[in-house]
Amino acid sequence: MTKASYAIAIGSNRPGRAGRPHAIVRAAFAALGKVTAASPIADTAPLGPSMRRYANAVAIVASDEAPDALLRRLKAIERRFGRRAGRRWGARVLDLDIVLWSEGCWASPGLIVPHPAFRERGFVLVPLMQAAPDWRDPVSRLTVRQLAARLARARPVDRARPRA
Repeated sequence: MTKASYAIAIGSNRPGRAGRPHAIVRAAFAALGKVTAASPIADTAPLGPSMRRYANAVAIVASDEAPDALLRRLKAIERRFGRRAGRRWGARVLDLDIVLWSEGCWASPGLIVPHPAFRERGFVLVPLMQAAPDWRDPVSRLTVRQLAARLARARPVDRARPRA
């Protein structure tokens, strides 16, 4: 497989081996490998039952791995950072999700790319727009910038607060 680009959403809202959530996200950038672009880290409101705010970011990663192989590597990174199995939407040390793939769409058991919910999530779209505003969603054919503008018009996005 030739080098492809992936947009990886990164989130943390619980301290772990690498420190507090912002430190975990910074360490995750390093663990991902060939990061070609990255958003600033933003503080965002949680979804679901968790009460802790998230540190969220997006990394654009170059890789010759197929999506399934990359997903296995991302899950291994999450475990290395101290992620444990838990309830859906609960607090987590590290969450890594494949959002987009430069080769288009992918579907296999356990993985759908583009991520099915990324178009409705400001905590993904805002950092993604900062890292790759002109990347086109292969399903809607809209750019990330256009998707973020649509979401902002549809409902106010939690104003992510960038922090170094």
